[in-house]
Amino acid sequence: MLPGLILVLVLAVLWSVTIGRYDLTVGQVAAILGDNLVPVADPGWAPVQEVVVEQVRLPRILAAVILGFGLAVSGAALQGLFRNPLVDPGIIGVTSGAGFGGTLAILLGIAGSGLVAVAFGFGVGSILLVKFLATVRGRTSMLTLVLAGVIVSAFFSAAISIAKLLADPFQKLPAITYWLMGSIASTDYADLLTIGLAVGPAALVIYLLRFQINILSLGEERARALGSRVGLVQWIVLLATALISAGVVATSGIIGWVGLVIPHVGRALVGADHRRLLPVAGVIGAIYLLLVDNVARTATTAEIPLGIITALIGVPVFAVILRRIHANGGWSDD
Repeated sequence: MLPGLILVLVLAVLWSVTIGRYDLTVGQVAAILGDNLVPVADPGWAPVQEVVVEQVRLPRILAAVILGFGLAVSGAALQGLFRNPLVDPGIIGVTSGAGFGGTLAILLGIAGSGLVAVAFGFGVGSILLVKFLATVRGRTSMLTLVLAGVIVSAFFSAAISIAKLLADPFQKLPAITYWLMGSIASTDYADLLTIGLAVGPAALVIYLLRFQINILSLGEERARALGSRVGLVQWIVLLATALISAGVVATSGIIGWVGLVIPHVGRALVGADHRRLLPVAGVIGAIYLLLVDNVARTATTAEIPLGIITALIGVPVFAVILRRIHANGGWSDD
């Protein structure tokens, strides 16, 4: 399954580079990219074609792949950790926290790397706040953690509303609204590096803990009986998913439903074992968000924010999945 999905992803990347307002062929794209490895003395393409491929389309395509991979992996890990199919990275408050950080940066006129830093800082700070609220006498329950995440998310959502109310309605308010809906239209290689540093190490940590997530999905009491260090594993996974979510929101705005829906698709293909589920869900998420971005930038003359499309697709798909889970006896029979 995994090699086949990786092949589909590679082909989807090559095809995605060819589509857009400036038409290219797969052969031209392959030649332009191959020129970076083996330089061609007499290139058969125009300089503008090279710019379109390497500077305009490739960064956002790679960003879509990394973002989709990270969101799907974090969603699969959290659903196993909480033993709940309704959990996604937004449940721990990171998405709203990072969203407020970006909103505040735009309101204050901070752009570029400054906006990314502020949004990332608020995203990581929100998980620390959730940890503080959920920890009593050195112990943290998953139910308390979820409730603390809901509280923090509600607080930052209200703060975003206040910031939008105070924003200039002609310049800053449209920028805030568009950014919150999620977009990778302006992604460059600096943003791509930031996304990679946020998603890559955190996803690797989650994959290294795949056996522990399998144990925790049996329940905390059974996990402790099997010798698992439950508290430590929970917080490592939570911090890793928070790092992914903060990096995604800081660079691309809020992109919902990927971490909620894609793990169910992966689970239907390879089962609930996280040794197989995590990489498969990650690659499916990369393919999915890449295709969504293709629709976003080619469906109309004005680019559609990613968050709108992921919600339009994710809501009905998740409704079907939820019905199937209920008909099959619920999450415990998965």
